[in-house]
Amino acid sequence: MEILDVLANMAKTGRLGPVFSGADWSDVTTALGKPRDIGTMSRNRKWPRLFAYGDLELSVCRCRKVSLICIQTWRDVVELPVSIVGGTGTFPAGLKHPDVVSALDKAGCSWAPYPPLPLGDQCSLVTIPTGANFTFEIPEDEDPVLNVMGLPGDGHTCSARTTGQDH
Repeated sequence: MEILDVLANMAKTGRLGPVFSGADWSDVTTALGKPRDIGTMSRNRKWPRLFAYGDLELSVCRCRKVSLICIQTWRDVVELPVSIVGGTGTFPAGLKHPDVVSALDKAGCSWAPYPPLPLGDQCSLVTIPTGANFTFEIPEDEDPVLNVMGLPGDGHTCSARTTGQDH
């Protein structure tokens, strides 16, 4: 599977194998194994936490549900779990805007420009089916290059009780 196919399918379905917004964390770790624990999203609390499987980054709520998903594409290569994408799990980075748009169109995934970006050296698009966001860096005199692709959270209000260990 090619990286553009992976991203387009993810943008169309809101899923990457067992990973989706609202997925139970134990199901994800059972399928993908132990992730790298990047740390907390806040200095004052243990949860939510950020975990990674290569360049697939997941924010996990204290109720142990996946709350945000992104794939970092700004590095030299993009590494994703082999069990989901097959092959070596390693893909070339440097994905250009026209190639991403073409892959979305080929997958039948409608999209629109996403104008509210505060930075002048970036542009973004959002897919209609899932609200996936593709953010591009705009190098001088070049096509925009994909920096990150992310799926929005499910907007849940955490039902887990706050305990002393969650702080």
